[in-house]
Amino acid sequence: MGGSEWISTSVPYLAASPGARGDAWAAEAAAEGRRGIQRIVQAGEVEAPGPVAELLGTPAGQSVIARRRIMYLDGEPCELTDTYYPVDIAGGTGLAETAKIPGGAIRLLADLGYVGVRVREDVTARQATEHEREQLRLTAGEPVLQLTRLTLDDADRPIQVDVMAMPPRRQKLRYEIRIG
Repeated sequence: MGGSEWISTSVPYLAASPGARGDAWAAEAAAEGRRGIQRIVQAGEVEAPGPVAELLGTPAGQSVIARRRIMYLDGEPCELTDTYYPVDIAGGTGLAETAKIPGGAIRLLADLGYVGVRVREDVTARQATEHEREQLRLTAGEPVLQLTRLTLDDADRPIQVDVMAMPPRRQKLRYEIRIG
């Protein structure tokens, strides 16, 4: 990536933009003069990992819909993103398929009546798994940042969980919070 860091902000991924058609990741990268693409590597019903089941408020082992993606910036893999949805929200929708969703997942959720109004993000550093090392082209012993995002609707119902792994040497997370 030419030694330049990527400043990642969450805001473009939290609310559906009116008339949104494209890929929020590609648009964010393009706004910085970069090229961002994503490849959906798997979508469909899976058994919820323990931490995801807990965040979604479902019993351990219950099925959820998962979308697994590799994000690329200027041709280099920069993030692995797994997004999970309750089956009763996402089952039978485009979220359970590998095709890109016109307007994005947030737009589709809003069209289905599920609008996120509150988000909680947790960021941790940990050792990369073998799969993450391979997919992100990391060296042995290189850590990843893991960002876990829980999105809740106005009834405080969990509607989406994102689990992202990214190399810290190429990332800078930025949070801007309006107070008052």
